[in-house]
Amino acid sequence: MINGSQCRAARALVEFSCERLALSAGVSMESILHFEAKLSEPTDDEVSALQSALEEAGPVFIPDNGRGIGVRLKFSKSDARRIAILENEGGIVAPDRVP
Repeated sequence: MINGSQCRAARALVEFSCERLALSAGVSMESILHFEAKLSEPTDDEVSALQSALEEAGPVFIPDNGRGIGVRLKFSKSDARRIAILENEGGIVAPDRVP
């Protein structure tokens, strides 16, 4: 599950206002703001809803792998195509494509 810092970073990457995320995830703006400011912890269901709503918009959440947690954007279809050509793999890069 994501933490407040990842939520705030993902919102910034996709340029979501707190209000837009609240509507997409069905979570109150107050809960989101408190979560991001580390003032309170929402329920697991709320965090899951926030993560799902953000992932649909494009961010990928990176779990702690010994080097810290993070968030990045998925590649667009054209970026993924160019990467595949440059790598000369010819394989599908589907997991990184934005729908």
